[in-house]
Order: sequence, then C-alpha cells, then structure tokens
Amino acid sequence: MTEILPIAEEHLCAVAEIEQLCFCEPWSEDSLRMLTRDGGAGFVALVDGKVAAYGGMLCVLDEGQITNIATHPLFRRRGLGAAIVDALSEHAKNNGITSIFLEVRESNQAARSLYTAAGFEKIGMRKRFYRAPVEDAVLMRRSIDA
Repeated sequence: MTEILPIAEEHLCAVAEIEQLCFCEPWSEDSLRMLTRDGGAGFVALVDGKVAAYGGMLCVLDEGQITNIATHPLFRRRGLGAAIVDALSEHAKNNGITSIFLEVRESNQAARSLYTAAGFEKIGMRKRFYRAPVEDAVLMRRSIDA
C-alpha cells in the first residue's frame, strides 16, 4: 500500500538516506529539515510504511521552487515521483502559489519527462549549474491554476 504524506521529523533520516543514494551532492538531514518548517513543503511516499520517495519545495510569496525529488532505487518506475509532484502541485494550489520552478540536469531525461508530463515547460538554461559532474540545468516552470 502506498501513502503520500507531508514530510515529518520522523521521515528525515530515511529521506537523507535516499539523498545519499540518488545525488552526487546530497543534502544533509539538517538541511532537509527546512521542508518541515514555515516556507517549506515536502511530501513522502510510503510503501508498506517505508519511505520510498520524497520531494520538497520552498515557497516565497506566490512562487514555489522545487528543491529535490528522489525515489529510492528499489522503488523506481512505480509512479512515486509523479505522485510527489502531484502532491506538491496540490499544496501550491491550496496555498496561493501561482508558479512552480525547478532546475533539472540536462541529461536527466527520465526526470525531464516526468516534469513535462506534469505540466512543466522549459523556460531557459542555467549554464554549469551542477558541479559534480559539471552540467547545465534546464529551468522549468509550471503555472498553477486557482
């Protein structure tokens, strides 16, 4: 059984483990904690009670900035990333966010396809945005209808 829930303190250790598995420059558990505080929004996908995926967004005024979306390698290709994007989008809609932005590695076709399917559009590039390895980022935006 899969549940999508807001990130809580008890999820942070597992979320940090997913970060370690998925990213060259993972966020620390302490950095991830901002998703549980004012101005942050985050959701986890629990599969049989285990944190299998998560995503986060920072919110300022009427804009959201997706920080990371990641799925544990053992749980990929099950639609969990899409469910997290949907939860973040619903949170945005319910909290007066009119646009959501994100950056994604130019080479990450799976993530780019996920975001395009969720209504994000490419609006630009950020040259040499990523450091390990150095790579350009595709800047994407989704408008949220009230």
